[in-house]
Amino acid sequence: MAERTVTVESSHGLHARPASLFAQAAARASSPVTVAKGDKQVNAASILSVISLGVNKGDAVTIASDDEAALDELEQLLSTDHDA
Repeated sequence: MAERTVTVESSHGLHARPASLFAQAAARASSPVTVAKGDKQVNAASILSVISLGVNKGDAVTIASDDEAALDELEQLLSTDHDA
Protein backbone atom coordinates (compact mmCIF):
# COMPACT_ATOMS: atom_id res chain seq x y z
CA MET A 1 0.00 0.00 0.00
CA ALA A 2 1.42 3.39 -1.00
CA GLU A 3 1.42 6.26 1.48
CA ARG A 4 1.84 10.00 1.12
CA THR A 5 2.08 12.68 3.75
CA VAL A 6 0.47 15.94 2.65
CA THR A 7 0.06 19.34 4.30
CA VAL A 8 -3.54 20.61 4.19
CA GLU A 9 -3.76 24.03 2.54
CA SER A 10 -7.48 24.94 2.85
CA SER A 11 -7.81 28.00 5.09
CA HIS A 12 -10.29 26.26 7.37
CA GLY A 13 -8.88 22.74 7.09
CA LEU A 14 -11.02 19.77 6.13
CA HIS A 15 -14.43 21.17 7.05
CA ALA A 16 -17.66 20.49 5.13
CA ARG A 17 -16.85 21.46 1.52
CA PRO A 18 -13.22 20.32 1.28
CA ALA A 19 -14.00 17.16 3.26
CA SER A 20 -16.88 16.42 0.90
CA LEU A 21 -14.68 16.84 -2.19
CA PHE A 22 -12.00 14.67 -0.57
CA ALA A 23 -14.42 11.89 0.47
CA GLN A 24 -16.07 11.82 -2.98
CA ALA A 25 -12.68 11.46 -4.68
CA ALA A 26 -11.69 8.70 -2.24
CA ALA A 27 -14.95 6.86 -2.93
CA ARG A 28 -14.10 6.78 -6.66
CA ALA A 29 -10.75 5.03 -6.02
CA SER A 30 -10.30 1.48 -7.26
CA SER A 31 -9.07 0.35 -3.83
CA PRO A 32 -9.84 1.52 -0.28
CA VAL A 33 -8.25 4.79 0.85
CA THR A 34 -7.40 5.74 4.42
CA VAL A 35 -6.46 9.11 5.85
CA ALA A 36 -4.67 9.56 9.14
CA LYS A 37 -3.82 12.45 11.43
CA GLY A 38 -1.53 11.46 14.25
CA ASP A 39 -2.57 8.06 15.58
CA LYS A 40 -6.14 8.22 14.26
CA GLN A 41 -6.78 6.57 10.88
CA VAL A 42 -10.18 6.58 9.13
CA ASN A 43 -11.88 5.56 5.90
CA ALA A 44 -11.27 8.49 3.53
CA ALA A 45 -14.53 7.83 1.66
CA SER A 46 -16.59 8.71 4.76
CA ILE A 47 -17.14 12.47 5.07
CA LEU A 48 -18.10 12.16 8.75
CA SER A 49 -14.94 10.18 9.50
CA VAL A 50 -12.80 12.71 7.64
CA ILE A 51 -14.38 15.63 9.53
CA SER A 52 -13.92 13.75 12.83
CA LEU A 53 -10.14 13.98 12.39
CA GLY A 54 -10.32 17.72 13.09
CA VAL A 55 -7.82 18.63 10.37
CA ASN A 56 -6.80 22.30 10.27
CA LYS A 57 -4.79 24.34 7.78
CA GLY A 58 -1.13 23.36 7.97
CA ASP A 59 -1.79 19.94 9.51
CA ALA A 60 0.00 16.99 7.96
CA VAL A 61 -2.15 13.99 7.07
CA THR A 62 -1.15 10.64 5.63
CA ILE A 63 -3.20 9.14 2.82
CA ALA A 64 -2.77 5.50 1.84
CA SER A 65 -4.11 3.29 -0.96
CA ASP A 66 -3.05 0.86 -3.66
CA ASP A 67 -4.57 3.26 -6.25
CA GLU A 68 -1.74 5.66 -7.19
CA ALA A 69 -3.98 7.75 -9.46
CA ALA A 70 -6.42 8.29 -6.58
CA LEU A 71 -3.53 9.32 -4.32
CA ASP A 72 -2.44 11.85 -6.96
CA GLU A 73 -5.94 13.35 -7.06
CA LEU A 74 -6.30 13.39 -3.26
CA GLU A 75 -2.87 14.95 -2.80
CA GLN A 76 -3.87 17.71 -5.24
CA LEU A 77 -7.15 18.30 -3.37
CA LEU A 78 -5.36 18.58 -0.02
CA SER A 79 -2.72 20.92 -1.48
CA THR A 80 -5.35 23.36 -2.79
CA ASP A 81 -7.05 26.10 -0.75
CA HIS A 82 -10.76 25.43 -1.37
CA ASP A 83 -11.71 28.40 0.82
CA ALA A 84 -10.01 31.03 -1.35
